Parts: sequence; C-alpha cells; structure tokens
Amino acid sequence: AKGKGQSQARVNISAALVEDIINLEETNEDMQAVVEALKEDFSRNLSVRTSPGALDHIIVMTKDGKFPLNQLGQISQKSPQLIVVNMTNFPESTAAVTKAIRESGMNLNPEVDGTIIRVPVPKVTREHRESLAKLAKQSTNKSKEALRKVRSKSINQVKKFKGKVSEDTIWLLEKQIQQMAESTTAEMDKLLAAKTKELLG
Repeated sequence: AKGKGQSQARVNISAALVEDIINLEETNEDMQAVVEALKEDFSRNLSVRTSPGALDHIIVMTKDGKFPLNQLGQISQKSPQLIVVNMTNFPESTAAVTKAIRESGMNLNPEVDGTIIRVPVPKVTREHRESLAKLAKQSTNKSKEALRKVRSKSINQVKKFKGKVSEDTIWLLEKQIQQMAESTTAEMDKLLAAKTKELLG
C-alpha cells in the first residue's frame, strides 16, 4: 500500500504542475471546436436534399458588405422541386443573391423573375452524391489539418518548460495531448464514415 500512496502523491504534484504548464481542458475544447465545425459543415453544406435551410447561410457579397442570404431574402420551399427566395425587402441585392446561389457549389441554377428568385432543386444524381462524398472527405482533411495545429501548439507550449520540470512530466503531457488528438481524429473518421454512407445511400 505504501508504494501506492507515493505514486498518488507524484501524480498530484504533476496535476498542479500541469496547470502551470498547460491548460489541457482548453486544448480539449479547441480540439472539440474543430469537430463541431466539421459537423456544422457537414449538416449545412453536404446534404443530398437541398432544403430551404441549406440556402440560409450562403454568403452574399453586396455593396454594403457580406450577408447571409437569409438576412436579405425570405426563403421558402414551394414544392420538393422548387425553393423560392423573395427579395422584396432588398430588391437591389437580387443579382448578388442570384450569383451567390449559383456559385454556392450546390449545383443550383437560380432563375430571376423580378424580385423573386426561383431555385429549382436538382434531381440527385449518382455523380452529385459522389462529389458530395469527395467534399466531405476534403472537409475532414481540412479539419484534421486544423487539429494538427492545435496539437502542435499545445506540444510547443509544453516544450517551453523543458529544463524547468522533469522530462517525465513533459513526456506524459505530450503523450496525453497526442492521445487527445488521436481520439479526436477517430471521432472525425466516424463522422466522415457516417456522412459518406448517408450521401452514397
């Protein structure tokens, strides 16, 4: 039992030390933020069905700056095959909105009729599903890149304490950060697998 008590004490000292070296909770939050951003990207931009919500966040460049589409036009779904954007409130932005929808990467071809923009919802082709699955993979790779930056930043933060604390402490912290990064990566891979399955049907 004596041995146990000693190792316990050492861990506690480390825990207090750790706080001075790095805030692991913050590292974890930064890593989770990357995962949340990926989830958001998946649900917002990578859906087989184009829904009115899919247009909400398309960013429109107007002469007054950038705005999400849902702040400029009223978006409604008239039928499964048609979404309508009513631009009565900001008629001067109709052209900018049309351009933003066309360039959204969602394979949409809006038609303008006065202040009404009709957006036919394309039939979902196999090619479209496959291109969405590719985009999902690209998004995941970008997120992994962001995760690597969080990991490197944290490990560099720990390395600054070389010579000030024991090498064991440094090694343990680096290992812990690495494990956090690995489990976050695994979480992303799961998300990607589920999304790919959903997209390819």
